[in-house]
Amino acid sequence: MTTKSASFVYVTFIRTTPEKVFEAITRPEMARRYWGHENVSEDWQPGSRWQHIRTDEARTVDLVGEVLESDPPKRLVISWANESQKDDPDQYSRVTFDIEPQGEIVKLTVMHDDLQPGSGMLKGISKGWPHVLSSLKSFLETGQGLGL
Repeated sequence: MTTKSASFVYVTFIRTTPEKVFEAITRPEMARRYWGHENVSEDWQPGSRWQHIRTDEARTVDLVGEVLESDPPKRLVISWANESQKDDPDQYSRVTFDIEPQGEIVKLTVMHDDLQPGSGMLKGISKGWPHVLSSLKSFLETGQGLGL
């Protein structure tokens, strides 16, 4: 067992509704427009599996996990691992999306924790999350993502 004490937190404010933020994360046809991947689950309920699938012809599954908590449109917690490491419990981390209305805007806090310090996953998400979440903000406010 490895020490999993690293975490990454990103906060952004989006001129939209909590419902639209939650839908953008969980609806494949929306995620593909700002992320270049689809987030797919049967029902986004605790215990359900989810997959992060490329939108290219190969439809490669990059990430997998399980829905740990779902309280639409306020909170979603999922486990997260590279598809190639899905059979190793030590490779899973956790992502929490907290969605809070603040007047006419939404405060979105994404916390990715249970990460191994110095791991490739930590390095990747530290660069990836800011880009993805900026693209999400752009998509929800203008209708266009940043073209990831």
